[in-house]
Amino acid sequence: MELLIFYPLAGFCVVLALGVVFNNSPVGSAISLIGMMLGLAGIFVLLQAHFIAILQVIIYAGAIMVLFMFVIMLLNLKKGDDTGWISRDKNLFLSILTGALAIGILYKIGDILFSTKMDSPATLPDTFGTVANIGETLFTEFVLPFEVASILLLAAMVGAVVLAKNKLD
Repeated sequence: MELLIFYPLAGFCVVLALGVVFNNSPVGSAISLIGMMLGLAGIFVLLQAHFIAILQVIIYAGAIMVLFMFVIMLLNLKKGDDTGWISRDKNLFLSILTGALAIGILYKIGDILFSTKMDSPATLPDTFGTVANIGETLFTEFVLPFEVASILLLAAMVGAVVLAKNKLD
């Protein structure tokens, strides 16, 4: 039964992630990213990781995306004049490749839906997704990536402020 919820939710996330990449507007890309993060929170709920789902909504879909929107508005990015689809050989190749990828994904989804039972694949331990378990794992096994991510976010914020200050002068 969980797979009937997972596949549409995963498809929703993939479509919105493609919307982030292919959107012409930076604000539209940010909105697509917010929707994708909310869909990812739904997948975490299906995995019985409710605490991580709440963190996903509050921290990423909330605070980080507000920061992204602030930077986009601060930089005042405008749409270019040439936003249409220009016929080139590369675009035809990418269109054919995207169509082949979509057919492959649809085939795989159909294969999975019609060849497996709709059961929960595994049972999870009682400590999975708890605050204590996440905190212990984050600050023991993953402390270096955690700190590197915080330094990268700090550098991105400083860079955005420096870029915006040069535009204002």
